[in-house]
Amino acid sequence: MGTPHPTSTALSETWPELSLKDWKPTYHNLHMWTQIVGKVRLELSPKTNHWWNVPLYIDARGLTTSPIPYGKDVFEIRFDFIDHKLIVDRCDGRRRVLALEPRTVADFYSEFMSTLRSLDLDISIYAKPVEVVNPIAFAEDTLYRAYDADAAYRFWRIVTSCDSVFKQFRARFVGKNSPVHFFWGSFDLAVTRFSGRRAPERPGADAITREAYSHEVISAGWWPGGSGIDGPAFYCYAAPEPPGLQQQKVQPESGFYHPDVKEFILMYDEIRKSRAPEPMLLEFLQSTYEAAAALAHWDRGELEIRQTALRPARRKRGSVDELQAQKSD
Repeated sequence: MGTPHPTSTALSETWPELSLKDWKPTYHNLHMWTQIVGKVRLELSPKTNHWWNVPLYIDARGLTTSPIPYGKDVFEIRFDFIDHKLIVDRCDGRRRVLALEPRTVADFYSEFMSTLRSLDLDISIYAKPVEVVNPIAFAEDTLYRAYDADAAYRFWRIVTSCDSVFKQFRARFVGKNSPVHFFWGSFDLAVTRFSGRRAPERPGADAITREAYSHEVISAGWWPGGSGIDGPAFYCYAAPEPPGLQQQKVQPESGFYHPDVKEFILMYDEIRKSRAPEPMLLEFLQSTYEAAAALAHWDRGELEIRQTALRPARRKRGSVDELQAQKSD
């Protein structure tokens, strides 16, 4: 009998508890580790509009960079939150594995860069975190020697559940629409819709912000909390924000506009405790989008798929499937 995985005992729980204060050291380290890995993808991947060459993606065991080009080859880096390993695969069959275990950011950075060199991947990154207060260079970050495997698993299980619902929401839109992706800078899972119109340039914006918000967007996502939000939460915001948005009422009723972060917020625990979490989350995503899109005068008739138009097609496919099953019996 094999050794049980060091993950949550609630393996079937799709919306597990994740208190912000209880996993702070692991949250910090995992945020920095994903930044280190993500910066490798940023360094080598062709630049894509709105920095879509930057994020990581949810997979069946954790987070992945997807294939990264390197000369004539490709390689991929994956966080496995079931066996708690970081796996680096080259397309020539070579593989290296690092344990995800209690260690400092500095220790992880040193071993990770050495691992890349052992695979003949000669890569340099900007070795300091971004989008955080008081950033510490990776090689000097000894703040925590931490990795709570159970908390890391719960985090991944949550974003996996979010990923599935966000993809349903994304499928309702025929306009320009981002993939569902995990931004390691802000450590959040996000999906973004575009009106198709250019946005006014933000005064004083840096090059990164100008590219990210070059066009009008309504963006939604999930993150573990912070910046005045005391716990994991779902969010939605519009950029630029249309006048009157903060006065709009959204669904469910527990959703609210946060004036400091200028976003609609739905605390994750509201979803976790719901008897129907997926419909409740879809309601929040749709309600906040509609509030922002209406005030911003988006051409919704051209950008959206009418949900009623999907139902007959589904019934038709189901009838065909039933007929084929009958023929095979």
